[in-house]
Amino acid sequence: MIITISIVTLAYRYLLLGNVQTTDDAYVAGNINPVSALINGSVITVNHTDTEFVKEGDVLAVLDDTDAQLAYKKSKHNLAYVVRQTQQLAFQNDQLEADVRQAKIAYSQAVTDYERQTGLSRDALIARMALEHYRNKVSSQKAALDAAIQQYKASKALLLDTPINEQPQVLQAADAVREAWITLQRTVIRSPVTGYIAERNVQVGQTVSVGQTLMSVIPVEQMWVNANFKETQLSGVSLGQKVTIISDIYGDEVPYEGHVTGINMGTGGSFSLLPAQNATGNWIKVVQRVPVRVALNPAQLLEHPLRIGLSTTAKLYSSGQNEVGDETLSKHVISTPALSSKALVVETRGIESVITGIIARNGAQ
Repeated sequence: MIITISIVTLAYRYLLLGNVQTTDDAYVAGNINPVSALINGSVITVNHTDTEFVKEGDVLAVLDDTDAQLAYKKSKHNLAYVVRQTQQLAFQNDQLEADVRQAKIAYSQAVTDYERQTGLSRDALIARMALEHYRNKVSSQKAALDAAIQQYKASKALLLDTPINEQPQVLQAADAVREAWITLQRTVIRSPVTGYIAERNVQVGQTVSVGQTLMSVIPVEQMWVNANFKETQLSGVSLGQKVTIISDIYGDEVPYEGHVTGINMGTGGSFSLLPAQNATGNWIKVVQRVPVRVALNPAQLLEHPLRIGLSTTAKLYSSGQNEVGDETLSKHVISTPALSSKALVVETRGIESVITGIIARNGAQ
């Protein structure tokens, strides 16, 4: 009986446990999404604090919008002024075109008078000095015509045949309105993702600057485990292999199902602040650890949420249960974003109708 138990124990140890690599140097990691100010301003409202649940797009904080409102109004007034100036250029262009027609008539009349006086001069009916006067008048009217034509061309070059709402100066003023509108919208600070507030360090009355982190939002379902296996344990590890994760917070009662999604391209020490310089000769060889990324079951994460930084134990089954093959490096290029959010994108459809109305009220279409 004792012999049978010993044989079974040895068989279990070598056939099963021999294929299991275990490490307790494993920690929960996740996406820490910082919430930053996109403009300068004074905080007048903070809606959420640490540990509170928020959804993507929820308002987290509000900045004083007095300056932004004033800048927005100024941009609208400037757009109206630019449209009226452009309309004035169009009217001036019509006037200059009429001036050209008038100069052509005057020049034609001067040429006719000169030709008539030339005939009289051949018959000695007028003095030579009078003929010189008509000749000078032709030159003067020609110069006036040329000047009128150039002035008309210069004015027309500013407008061409483009409608007012497509004139460059009007478009530039319209973009200034959009910019002021976007700045105004950014006085309201929203959550980029759905998750839980952490590391809130903003207070009402505080003046914040662009890029300053106010708090973080951590999605509970976007967590994984970084298991630091010894280099001697990685010879049989490949992508897709099953991993069982036991967290210290729940213990053996809640084993997490996971699988290997990647093996880091360097040891933990190589990415440290002061990596080892083995070439100097002043070093001691130690077994290095390589981070292995383990994806967790999202349903289990929602049922038994983890926290970033929690300690875990990882058991990796290094043979017999590989799901995707023997790859240790992925050969597939991901075609979709790993993460994305449109919560911070400012919708501009509302401001487009405002711009169209300003142009319509201040200039002919």
